[in-house]
Amino acid sequence: MIRVGTRASELARTQSRLVADALAAGTGQRCTLVPVTTYGDVSSGPLSQIGGSGVFVAALRTALLTGQVDVAVHSFKDLPTAPEPDLVVAAVPAREDPRDVLVARDGLTLTDLPPGSRVGTGSPRRAAQLRALGLGLDVLDIRGNVGTRLRQVADGAVDAVLLAAAGLARLGRLDEVTQVLDPDQMVPAPGQGALAVECRAADDPLRAVVREILEHPPTSIAVTAERSLLAALEAGCTAPVGALAEIADDGDALRLRAVVAELDGRTVVRRSATAPVADAAELGRDLAQQMLTDGAAELFAVSR
Repeated sequence: MIRVGTRASELARTQSRLVADALAAGTGQRCTLVPVTTYGDVSSGPLSQIGGSGVFVAALRTALLTGQVDVAVHSFKDLPTAPEPDLVVAAVPAREDPRDVLVARDGLTLTDLPPGSRVGTGSPRRAAQLRALGLGLDVLDIRGNVGTRLRQVADGAVDAVLLAAAGLARLGRLDEVTQVLDPDQMVPAPGQGALAVECRAADDPLRAVVREILEHPPTSIAVTAERSLLAALEAGCTAPVGALAEIADDGDALRLRAVVAELDGRTVVRRSATAPVADAAELGRDLAQQMLTDGAAELFAVSR
C-alpha cells in the first residue's frame, strides 16, 4: 500500500486523488489518502503575515520524514524553492491550465466591473497586478478554500474573486468563471497549475516508480525555469512575483515571462526572455538578474 499525504481541503484531496489513482493504476497497489492539516489551513491571517513560504507544506513534509506517509502531494506554487534535506521532488505530473480567472457577479469581466467594485483575493501577486491595471477596483484580502471564496460572490460579500483556473478545473467548477485572464495582463504564480510529488530521498525504489508513472517533462522544464527565477529573486511563495514559462511549438525553445510588482500596483517590472529548453534553470536565473538590475530589488524592499 502507498500512503499519499495531502492537505485536507477539497481541492487538495481532489488533486492528490489524481496522483493516487495514477500510482494505483501503474503499480497495481492500493493507494490511500492521508489528510494532514497544515498551519496555512488553520490560520485566518493574510498569507503575507503568517510566515509566507512553506506554511502549506511543512506539516506534510514532517509526515513524510517521520514515515506517516510514503509520498506527499503539493501544489507546486506553495513549495519553497530551497531544498529540503532528505526529501526530493520525485515527479511533476502534467500541468493544468496555469492562468488566473475571474468569477464575478452577473457574468461581468474586469473591465465591466464599475470602479469601486470589491474584488477579493488572498494573493499579494494578484492584488498587486490587479491594482496595476488602474481600473479603480477595491481589492480586498480574503482567505478560505475555493468554495468559501465562491460563496462570497454568490452572497454579495464581494463583487468578484480572483482564483486559479487549475483549481476550478480540478473541482469541475469552470462553468462559474466569467473571464480567463491573459498572462500578459495577469502573470500566474511560479508553478501555478502544477503539482509536486515529493518522496524521501533515500527511498530509491519508490522514487523511481513515482517518476516513471507521473513525470511530465514539458511541465517539469517550464516549472524549473519559473522556480529558478523565483529562487534567484530570493522571493517567497507569497511575494508579488509572477512567472510563466511555455515551450514553443517546435519543442526547442522556452519562453519565460515574469513580473515583479509593488503591492500598491504603482510600479511594475515586466520582462521576458527565451532560451533552449535545456537551459531552463539558467533562463530563470538570467531573467531574474535582469529584473533585479531593472528595479525589482527596490520593489521587494518597498513591499516588505
